[in-house]
Amino acid sequence: MFLTKIKKVVGVDFSGAALAGKTAWIAELSCRGDERLELSSLHPIGELATSDERAFINRYLVDRISASDETLFGFDFPFGLPVELEIGTWRHQLSNVRAFDGDARQYGLHLVELTRSKLGSMHVRRQTDTDSKTPFDCYHYRIIYQTFHGMRDVLAMVANEPETAVLPFQYAKADTARRWVVEACPSSTLKRLSLPSRLYKQTGGGTLTDARREVRRQILRGLVASVEIPTRLRRKMMDNLGGDALDAVIAGLGAWASLNRVDHASIAKHGRYPREGYVYH
Repeated sequence: MFLTKIKKVVGVDFSGAALAGKTAWIAELSCRGDERLELSSLHPIGELATSDERAFINRYLVDRISASDETLFGFDFPFGLPVELEIGTWRHQLSNVRAFDGDARQYGLHLVELTRSKLGSMHVRRQTDTDSKTPFDCYHYRIIYQTFHGMRDVLAMVANEPETAVLPFQYAKADTARRWVVEACPSSTLKRLSLPSRLYKQTGGGTLTDARREVRRQILRGLVASVEIPTRLRRKMMDNLGGDALDAVIAGLGAWASLNRVDHASIAKHGRYPREGYVYH
């Protein structure tokens, strides 16, 4: 079983913004023998990619996946589209995104019109979005940039690698792969753990408010049973205003915990998950 081969977990709080490196963070966690994870590094991706520009960030992530070994990646963006849109298999969806002549916003509007023509409504959620209580559907205006650039610029670039398995779409090569890539959702993980999933992020600059600081303390107290966090990295998670550092850690934890908890055979045989995605939370 591929789970026994995983020695490292990488959580990515993904961004589809033009200057993605300013808000995207990456957390690296080591698997310990006692089933806990240990947080070993935590960085804004712009620092590692040496640029904040989206193209450099996504290229760095593709290269990081391709060069890894015995590693699980949990990415915080939707990996697929609802089956009701009838775009086809996951491979067809990746091709559809890559072939689209326009930007992420225009692609989102295109999907809204497609939904309207097929269902008479503007949006439809994937089954996994309902199951895991994600905050938005996968082409909501607040998430479409992540979906578009994540599918087009990251997943489509690694899907053909024989030793990379993107789940749940590629379970057939999971046992022979050297690296595994899954969709995570920090909000869904926090809800599953009965921890606060709101009011820990702060936008607009300034100093982190006392109320948000206390929410973060509650979250960190709830994570210590599963993740060992060094003091210096705990400080990073507390000081990062947007909460992106914290989300990267939760994405990795959620992906790892879910992979060890779910029934993989059932997911692989499900009528919808292998076509539209599954949130490992």
